[in-house]
Amino acid sequence: MPAEQTQPSGAPGRYRWVICALLFFATTISYIDRQVFGILAPEMKKIFGWTDTNYTDIVFWFEVAYAVGQLLAGRFLDRIGTFLGFAIAMFFWSGASMLHAAMGSIAGFGLARFLLGLGESGNFPASIKTVAEWFPKKERALATGVFNAGSNVGAIVAPLAVPWIYVSWGWQWAFIATGAIGLVWLVFWLRAFRQPEKHPRLSPGELAYIRSDPAESLEKIPWFRLLPHRQTVAYVLAKFLTDSIWRWYLYLLPLFFNTTFKLDIKSFGPPFLLIYCLADVGSIGGGWLSSHLIKRGWSVNAGRKTAMLVCAICVVPVVLVTQVSGMWTAVWLVGLAAAAHQGWSANLYTTASDMFPKQAVGSMVGLGGMAGALGAMGILKLTGYILERTGSYTVLFLIAGSAYLIALAILHALAPKLEPAKV
Repeated sequence: MPAEQTQPSGAPGRYRWVICALLFFATTISYIDRQVFGILAPEMKKIFGWTDTNYTDIVFWFEVAYAVGQLLAGRFLDRIGTFLGFAIAMFFWSGASMLHAAMGSIAGFGLARFLLGLGESGNFPASIKTVAEWFPKKERALATGVFNAGSNVGAIVAPLAVPWIYVSWGWQWAFIATGAIGLVWLVFWLRAFRQPEKHPRLSPGELAYIRSDPAESLEKIPWFRLLPHRQTVAYVLAKFLTDSIWRWYLYLLPLFFNTTFKLDIKSFGPPFLLIYCLADVGSIGGGWLSSHLIKRGWSVNAGRKTAMLVCAICVVPVVLVTQVSGMWTAVWLVGLAAAAHQGWSANLYTTASDMFPKQAVGSMVGLGGMAGALGAMGILKLTGYILERTGSYTVLFLIAGSAYLIALAILHALAPKLEPAKV
């Protein structure tokens, strides 16, 4: 009898969704902390006299640290586990977020961004690894979509809260208040999380459901056995091309709307609320679509890639955003692209656990995150160069609109069946 039918009601229990909720709030906090600097960017440029190049140089250091941290975080988490590893990451990045309040120079802010990137690099490897430990394959894309929706909630909360804090108490308190939220989350994590086999609140039926996939070896997998595989190259290149676009949105959208439509910090709330509400719908919807197709009998390969193709097509209209005259038309185009990115991301993250065993998932997600950070470093440097010389975002949005179809073509060429890598 299948594991999910061992209980008379057929319901395996729901505590795994409590764990998913913790991942959701951690991701929300992560995106609040990283968004603060972008929301304040127009004001900080005035206060400190920065150019566009100065600004992109500062946020560049977040990506440097994120790239290094993602490379190390996966292996770190695979060795010490998600419970302690996630706690350390949250404590570190919360402190780094608050440290911004003590800075006053380009070098100082660059250091604070570097430390924040180093700490936040643990969030996604830890979350994806936790999903692999707590959910069967048929639910992983949905669970990933749910926790990944926290990135959009964070991006919604920040434009609403940060301007109010800035106007009421100044820019320093925007960093202090948002950074302190992570310490509250840490208390709940330490109280609620254990491994499934050791958790007193997990029913035998739910544990059987979580472990209903075929058993996998627990052998430790060294780096050299992961790197040569086509699946590794496919995942890393897809992350390089598309993670960089999302991070570019986070850094540059406030400046784009400020420059193009004359929005100031007090007016960011409604447009960004709509953009990231749409992104939330896309995150959960994209994860739901592939999970729904797989439950209906589609293969994992067909379900994941169909959902990703839908998302990649929905990104394309963002190339028109610099050609429209109405602000709300631009908001809807960017919102559709943000929704499509998040649906894409929920499925792309899940391909790591589709193609690699659980004990290697943290490392793979770390490799992908590093690739995304390297891509973001490149597009940030390109952005500074283009804006200083032309003041136009047209080429940048052309890149943003085409990256996903290119990434899907590469993923399908290198992993046509999403078959597990023989590591």
